Amino acid sequence: MDHTGTVLVTGASGFVAQHCILELLRRGYAVRGTLRSMGRTDEIRNVVARHGGDAARLELVEADLTREDGWADACDGCRHALHVASPFPARKPRDPRELIEPAREGTLRVLRAAAAAGVKRTVVTSSAAAMCYGRGLDLGRPFDERDWSNPTSADNSDYTRSKTLAERAAWDFVARDGGGMELVAINPVAILGPVLAKDYSTSAELVLKLMNHDFPACPRIGFAIVDVRDVAWLEVEAMERPLAAGQRYLAGGPFYWASDIALVLQRHYPDRRIPTGTLPDWLVRLFALFDKTTASVTFELGKRRPVSWEKARTELDWQPRSAEDAILACAKSLIEHGVVR
Repeated sequence: MDHTGTVLVTGASGFVAQHCILELLRRGYAVRGTLRSMGRTDEIRNVVARHGGDAARLELVEADLTREDGWADACDGCRHALHVASPFPARKPRDPRELIEPAREGTLRVLRAAAAAGVKRTVVTSSAAAMCYGRGLDLGRPFDERDWSNPTSADNSDYTRSKTLAERAAWDFVARDGGGMELVAINPVAILGPVLAKDYSTSAELVLKLMNHDFPACPRIGFAIVDVRDVAWLEVEAMERPLAAGQRYLAGGPFYWASDIALVLQRHYPDRRIPTGTLPDWLVRLFALFDKTTASVTFELGKRRPVSWEKARTELDWQPRSAEDAILACAKSLIEHGVVR
């Protein structure tokens, strides 16, 4: 693979995007990252340099998913693009459009600019949320790339709807107006692993709450888990490999209940006395009245959504780390950054 040329990475301040930037720099690419505000430029460069990336090959430019300004310039001269930026709030927004519009319209802004600039291939970071919701839980098999979520079902959050609608819009655009630009979608499950700065990701919230004893016990909520470093590797591999064009890849991992995550943390941090018991559902719903983060996921209580990552393994030779490695790397980094009390 020719590692010359510039790769666009949207949302350069984000958890996944920063790991993608490091993976690209390790492979010899020049990277152009977008930021909503240039005020974070020095911070991002320092994060990249601190984790072994050549910050001299990282260019940062201003472009916001909610505005047209800046995207044409951001895409100009780029051979490939990784569209990673998407809103993922820790708290449920008052208006669902606060999530859905930036996700869908922002994706279309990036794709329009990329196609106009002659970008060869764009990799969109979608989500397993675009596969596993509103379909029922008794498929008789794990969810995989054949599946699409039904955003009209009550078995959704504003976030899962936003990811489904954004990915649908991406495929429709490329089929209709892509001008030959190739598209790949990467669909991760819950992403843990090492956070690179104090500005930790929303997906690390459960680990943080368990480490900080914010729950007296664990809600009956669970997720399939993947390590952010493996997501970044898969994004870049999907960008490089010819056979990936036009494909979706589920970046999956084993399903863990919150209590399973707590047991992993307790084994490695016995002095912290991590709560490993299980809260009754009615108490979680009561707690959600006072905690908006909990309120955003109460519809997940008791639901198990297993996934298959066989396609990424067989087609792209993906060999992800264990979920336990991802959990512990996340916890260790949160401690190192002083986020854990």
